[in-house]
Amino acid sequence: MQSIRRSVPASFALVALLLAACGTPPQAPQPQPQPKPQPSTQPDVVMPPPVGPVAIPAPTPAPPVPPMTPVSFDALPGWQQDDLRQAWPAFLASCRVLAKKAEWKTPCGAAGGVDAQDGNAIRRYFEAYFVPNQMRAPDGADTGLITGYYEPMLSGSRKRGGTFQTPLYRVPDDLVTVDLAGVYPSLKNMRLRGRLVGKTVVPYSTRAEIERAPLSGKELVWVDDPVEAFFLEVQGSGRVRIAETGETVRIAFADQNGHPYKVIGRWLVEQGELPAGGVSAQSIKAWIAANPARRQELLNVNPSYIFFREERLPDPSVGPKGALGVPLTPARSVAVDPSFVPLGAPLFLSTTHPADGAPVQRLMLAQDTGGAIRGPVRADFFFGFGGDAAGYAGRMKQSGSVWVLLPK
Repeated sequence: MQSIRRSVPASFALVALLLAACGTPPQAPQPQPQPKPQPSTQPDVVMPPPVGPVAIPAPTPAPPVPPMTPVSFDALPGWQQDDLRQAWPAFLASCRVLAKKAEWKTPCGAAGGVDAQDGNAIRRYFEAYFVPNQMRAPDGADTGLITGYYEPMLSGSRKRGGTFQTPLYRVPDDLVTVDLAGVYPSLKNMRLRGRLVGKTVVPYSTRAEIERAPLSGKELVWVDDPVEAFFLEVQGSGRVRIAETGETVRIAFADQNGHPYKVIGRWLVEQGELPAGGVSAQSIKAWIAANPARRQELLNVNPSYIFFREERLPDPSVGPKGALGVPLTPARSVAVDPSFVPLGAPLFLSTTHPADGAPVQRLMLAQDTGGAIRGPVRADFFFGFGGDAAGYAGRMKQSGSVWVLLPK
């Protein structure tokens, strides 16, 4: 059928040529009818619209793990075996501060009626007034790092001279501290430190900058060992025996320059100078002794700088004051992150001793803080004063679990 339809237009063209040969004026070609399209017997095919990018639904994030999970006292390993009489004086010291808060008035008020010499009575008191809460990291882990600190002894002088060339500074006059919680309550325990330049608060000098431009006139004492002075900052407080008089004074934490604390041992590992599992205060000091030309390079890795104040030491058996404002008790006080653990609260710690790995399971008091103590499952164990305390604290890098005891 298609071949016949195509022959028809060809015949009309031949006639037109013959007429033109006879002298007839040319005629405009007439439009020829076009064949009508025949209906298709095939079904219509509908093309889909162009496909654009397909949105893949994001996976539903897992709900955050609560930092505290209430448990029973039976869940605390070693709770029944701990001699709570050793922790009781430290708890009473915390209560002198905590009793001013509404939620602590009842338990702290009842503490006055407990026999301090009766361990079972103390245990019944805690079980009656408190609920243990196991601390967990955001990923759900219930174990974390437990480190140690101590109160060191340094040799010093009121004047610079001889071996006494390293200053311990008072708080500089130009250091400005802004309590952010006054403007943003959610930033409780957060403070901004710096100095004023015009009307702008700018960061305060780093450790390296203070070393290059000393704070003349703010020297509290001069000590004979720059490395021990650095570790005094890490501990937060210590004692200095004054050469001229033989007296011993306490050098206590007063303020900080606002820069974050950086762990110099981690830097040594990253540089390949120490093995990952071999970092301790002792190994760091040994590395410095072997690399004296790089001492300041290492210390400047930590931009944080601590300023001190002098305190009298009427009773050498009493520990330094922690962030709570009460004296620390050796082996019963810990430093914590106050963002997660209420300062002053009792907590139960389960870890191991750095000397022999023996279990350490005891009631502690959260009475201090530290620049390197961050996270819910994190604690810094106060070992006290003396050579043994220094040795244990320097090697303390154990795994442990923490339960915070909160009033019912």
